[in-house]
Amino acid sequence: MVVGAGHNALVAACYLARAGLDVEVVERRDVVGGAVSTVERFPGYHMDVGSSAHIMVRHTGIVEELDLAAHGLVYQDLDPWGYAPFDSDAIALHVDLDAACQSIAKVCGDADAYAYHGFASAWSAHNLKVFEAFQHPPTGRHLVRHLAGIGRSSGVPSIELGRQFLLSGDELLDLHFTDERLKTALAWMGAQSGPPTHQPATAELVAWNMVMHRLPPGHPVGGSGMLSVALARRFAAAGGTLRLGDAATHVEVGAAGVHAVQTASGDRIACRAVIAGCHILETVDLLGDGLLGATARTVNVGNGIGMVVRVATDALPQYPSATGPEAWGGMQLLAPSRHALRAAWADYLLGRPPAEPIPLVMTFSAFDDTIAPAGKHNITIWAQWHAYELANGEHWDEIADREGHKLVAAVDRAAPGFADSVEHLHVQTPLELERELGLRRGTEMHLQRNLAQIFAWRPTPQLSGNRTPVTGLYLTGASTHPGGGVFGASGRSAAKVLLADRRPRWWRPWA
Repeated sequence: MVVGAGHNALVAACYLARAGLDVEVVERRDVVGGAVSTVERFPGYHMDVGSSAHIMVRHTGIVEELDLAAHGLVYQDLDPWGYAPFDSDAIALHVDLDAACQSIAKVCGDADAYAYHGFASAWSAHNLKVFEAFQHPPTGRHLVRHLAGIGRSSGVPSIELGRQFLLSGDELLDLHFTDERLKTALAWMGAQSGPPTHQPATAELVAWNMVMHRLPPGHPVGGSGMLSVALARRFAAAGGTLRLGDAATHVEVGAAGVHAVQTASGDRIACRAVIAGCHILETVDLLGDGLLGATARTVNVGNGIGMVVRVATDALPQYPSATGPEAWGGMQLLAPSRHALRAAWADYLLGRPPAEPIPLVMTFSAFDDTIAPAGKHNITIWAQWHAYELANGEHWDEIADREGHKLVAAVDRAAPGFADSVEHLHVQTPLELERELGLRRGTEMHLQRNLAQIFAWRPTPQLSGNRTPVTGLYLTGASTHPGGGVFGASGRSAAKVLLADRRPRWWRPWA
């Protein structure tokens, strides 16, 4: 039994069904994918509900292992993956490293372009090793082997590499580059994992983006949710059963461990094992009686991360510095400065909506004609940081429209005339993200990303590694290693751990 049909849960279900197990997935919503789903918000506009650009999953091999192309998944490469327009210039971070450096040289000069080439080459190599570590449970020989291999493969002494990982992202940028525009673009991209890049140990959040020069992020034709749809089709082809619109309400545990799941419809489904793909706190509630231990409720969810506005327009944003369609090829990084990033973070810490929200814009209808009517566009505007719990006495239901239009206005400042092109607007505040997707306190990563909640500490030391103290209960999803984002690695790891536990002790290839 798999609880939840988020993409990690579906990945786990696919691997289990492929191995010949009888698997059923139960899901509260009537669509698959959780935060990786797409719905029709306005007639003819198929809008993503959560994540849009797919980066990490393309490095895992999961798409190929499950042959998701045969089940309808078609990726369009985002190139350039990052586009940062400024007053009279724009930096285009093309997948091809030389092309990216040529763009940087035009705006920032040859010295920064040369520095970027070395930076991207070194850190993309480092992070391929990190990604290998992410594809296994964060315990045992796998983590040590892959992380220790980073220094050996790069020739950088481990003590120096460790120091660099502990730097703030801003310190790392200041060590390598001089132009503030380049540093701003890279800092804003690095902040997409949650923490601002002036905090300690955020250097890796900036540097890991260099893997996009090895393999570009992708947009599934039809919307982000087509990944989940393809997973559901693959699952069904392997004989799995998917039950939508019927939430799990209780996981029954006896002396021998998990033995049944009760659902909102009143059904009781007997099972020998459960993979919980929901939020860790929801899993605690499904079990009850403190079966996962007292520490399970002490996880730090945080105070939200951001909010998103989905807009239907009659035109694409027109950046004055744009010279062609490359402006709409990937993620448009509209941070004006690192100072502006810190100001938005300060508002977040004070529990008030940002006075000047900072957008990240995605315009996939520029090249995917399936997600908007002819001649129209489907545009996502994401912004950080927006506190779930406001300290100024305001309520998100009362200010949603105001804050949504502030984000539109922020895009309009970078692309004059954009506001006039908006015909429909759907606002997903932190509170709405919680309601629709079950993201506690609007935190799309499930848990705040900090040093105490990564690797073998995620969600807690006692619950890392996908196993739990309850026999037959396993964990997957953003609450577990390696965390949030469109990844799938946690789902595959959970399936491997469960399958290993079902084999004789002498046959433990993934232990």
